[in-house]
Amino acid sequence: MTNNLEYYKVFYYVAINGSITKAAKELNISQPAVSQAIRQLEDWLNVVLFVRSSKGVVMTSEGKVLFDYVSKGYEFFETGERRVRQMLNLEYGEVRIGASDMTLRFFLLPYLEKFHEKFPGVKVSVTNGPTPETLKLLEEEVIDFGLVSTPIKMNDDIKLTNVREIEDVFVAGRHFIGLKNKTLDLSELEKLPLICLEGETSTRKYMEDFLETNNVHISPEFELATSDMIVEFALKNLGIGSVMKDFAAPYIKEGKLFELRFNKMIPKRRFCVATKVAAPLSYAANNLLKLIEE
Repeated sequence: MTNNLEYYKVFYYVAINGSITKAAKELNISQPAVSQAIRQLEDWLNVVLFVRSSKGVVMTSEGKVLFDYVSKGYEFFETGERRVRQMLNLEYGEVRIGASDMTLRFFLLPYLEKFHEKFPGVKVSVTNGPTPETLKLLEEEVIDFGLVSTPIKMNDDIKLTNVREIEDVFVAGRHFIGLKNKTLDLSELEKLPLICLEGETSTRKYMEDFLETNNVHISPEFELATSDMIVEFALKNLGIGSVMKDFAAPYIKEGKLFELRFNKMIPKRRFCVATKVAAPLSYAANNLLKLIEE
C-alpha cells in the first residue's frame, strides 16, 4: 500500500474535483500523468473507480467506498501538516519543564510570563519538584529541560548551562540578636538550633557538604519541606534558618531577620538549565530556551 500513496493522492484530487483536468492543475502535473495514476490504482485494486461523464468523471460505487476512507486519511495528513506549520510559527505546541519551587519562583516565572504573552497558543507544562527529581524526569525524557540548582552530580548525558548565581545564608530573628554583627566560627553552628530543608534537596546537600569540608557536623532542630516554612520558623524565633538568600531577602531588608556572618565565606552556587544531550528539543522548547539564555 505504501508504494501507492501517490496514486491515492491523485485519486483524492480527481474525486473532489470530478475532473482529471482540474486535478492535474491542482497537482501541477500533466493530465496523462493523472490518468495513468488512476489506471494503475484501478489495476492494483482490480476495480473501476471512475466513469466518464459529460462534465468530467463520476465515481463508481466502489470509488465512493474507497473515497470515504481515503478522504479521512488525506484530511488527517493535511491536519498534521497544518499542525507542524503552526508549531514552526509558535501558534501551537507544548514545552515540558521541570523546576523546583526555588528555581521557578526566583528565576523561571518571569520568562514563562513573557513567553506566554508572546506565544499564547503554546502550552507550557511545569512539573514541580527538587533538583534530583527534575534530573530523573529529564533522563526519562518526561520533560524537555529542567531548571536546577547546583551541586549536581555530573553526567555525560546531561548538559548544564549556568544562568544565575545564588547565595546560601543562615538567618535569625530578634531572639538571637546577640549574634548580629558578630563574626562567628562555622563550628558554632553545631551548638545552635538549626532549621533546614528535609530530604534529598540540592540546597540541603550543598550546605552539608560545605560544612563537612570544614569539619562541622550539624543536627538540625527542625527539618522542613519548604524554604518558605524555614523563613516562617525563623521569624517565630524557633531557630537559625538555612536558606537560599532570596527567600529571606524581604525580611532582612525590613529588619525582621538578620544574616549571620562567619569567618569563612559560604561559596555561591548556580541555577542551571539542564538539557539531555541526545534528546532533540521541539521548536517551542528551543525558543523558550533562547529567551532564557539571552
